Amino acid sequence: MRTLSYLHGASTTPLLGETIGANLRGAVERWPDRDALVVRSQDFRASYRELWNLTTRLALALLARGIAKGDRVGIWAPNRHEWVVTQYATARIGAVLVNVNPAYRASELEYALQQSGIRLLLLARRFRSTDYVAILERVRGRCPDLEQVVVLDDDWDALLDEGAAVGADALAEREASLDCDDPINIQYTSGTTGAPKGATLSHHNILNNGYFCGEILGYTENDRVAVPVPFYHCFGMVIGNLACTTHGACIVVPAEGFDPGATLAAIETERCTSLYGVPTMFIAQLNHPDFERTDFSTLRTGVMAGSPCPVEVMKQVRGRMHMPEITICYGMTETSPVSTQTRVDDPVEKRVGTVGRIHPHVEIRIVDPESGRTVPRGTAGELLTRGYCVMLGYWNDPDATAASIDAARWMHTGDLATVDRDGYVSIVGRIKDMVIRGGENIYPREVEEFLYTHPDVEDAQVIGVPSARYGEEVMAWVKPRAGAALTGERLDAFCRGAIATYKIPRYWKFVDAFPLTVTGKVQKYRMREIATGELDLAQAARTETA
Repeated sequence: MRTLSYLHGASTTPLLGETIGANLRGAVERWPDRDALVVRSQDFRASYRELWNLTTRLALALLARGIAKGDRVGIWAPNRHEWVVTQYATARIGAVLVNVNPAYRASELEYALQQSGIRLLLLARRFRSTDYVAILERVRGRCPDLEQVVVLDDDWDALLDEGAAVGADALAEREASLDCDDPINIQYTSGTTGAPKGATLSHHNILNNGYFCGEILGYTENDRVAVPVPFYHCFGMVIGNLACTTHGACIVVPAEGFDPGATLAAIETERCTSLYGVPTMFIAQLNHPDFERTDFSTLRTGVMAGSPCPVEVMKQVRGRMHMPEITICYGMTETSPVSTQTRVDDPVEKRVGTVGRIHPHVEIRIVDPESGRTVPRGTAGELLTRGYCVMLGYWNDPDATAASIDAARWMHTGDLATVDRDGYVSIVGRIKDMVIRGGENIYPREVEEFLYTHPDVEDAQVIGVPSARYGEEVMAWVKPRAGAALTGERLDAFCRGAIATYKIPRYWKFVDAFPLTVTGKVQKYRMREIATGELDLAQAARTETA
């Protein structure tokens, strides 16, 4: 009988049945004087006791401002200490924190403010070349729910002082009224079509996901975790902040936004034991001029996630960055985010070549996208996730929720995956990203992994572009290593005889960088748009199909 692609993360470690605030209180009681948060760009340091006191002051101030349980409080800022304080303070009063993407411009900000009904917005005055205050002024009149605005650079200290007018009993009463299944966070997905959707997450969702990520990484109060990924995303605020505070570890923030040099400096100066990043961040550090001068001796573990993790990059990170226990996490915002993770003691080939095994207390199955039936082990299909980690739903969007979470509470990820006989999961592509050339299904990641083995290729991304003859053709965007003289002819010859002919890219484009989201994810839909124009394939794109 064939074994089906269904996995259940049985565990003897129970789920946490408490709120984020209650969990943080426990951490403060256990490790009051340990470092909790270091933000190097602000020269900010706080122990667990000091972080708790700051969250108390902000929680009282928000109560003084009339923020009720369930009210939406937005934060639009890069990685700053105020972001972390706000994350925990809003959780302590039962307000729903709305993460506003630091890359948003006027129309996107307006949408988030209106769709979520934010009552109070905390924002940085600016980030890099973007003037947040000026952008807000352009749209504020069209956002009737927005009653209060706090500019962190100008109003933060005064806001904290407002809490003195509210007694401690009011905060204690509010905290006692909260339940771990209450919604606590809205994160807007960066969908490539249509308006973003607000994934609504509970204390139970994200507290447990952060906790089990930290458990798998072996975190203790002695760990110091470099978090260069943005807080507005689950990677930063869950795998980062909550994995740390559930274990008494220290959150180390290298800079407001990702900076490879600042990250390398933070690793050495702060004696970090763990490092996070999406693949493009690790690639940037590996190729930075300061890399060879950096002391990585304290590192042991970390997380690479957010987009497919190239095998060759994982190998380099394990060896050259002194991270033998680095793990790969797989998931999505709607699953809080992690569903699978490699373990620090997995065989090397599994640790660098898969996204690991099922997380504790989570279920996954892989189904035929057409029939919905579970496929045998080793067969590609859509990955579905079920369990405590699945979001409550999309904020004020029942239709989108029903389209993503079926009647049995399975979250449909849209990712194509396989699971082997040992329970290790491999992501082979996105249903929408799969290239279908003349009836042949081509998984871009397979071609990308092969291109990474060329010594002169620093990074590679594969897409499908329109073809009147085949429906789609394969195209590779390649970032060469510094000083390398790559050509399409040379790479074509490298592929011949090594991968199937139909998988060899028809088109090659050499670039210094790829279009990215603020979290470092490659925007393949944007690459397709650019390529279609540059290759004059608009007519082929309009070819009608059945």
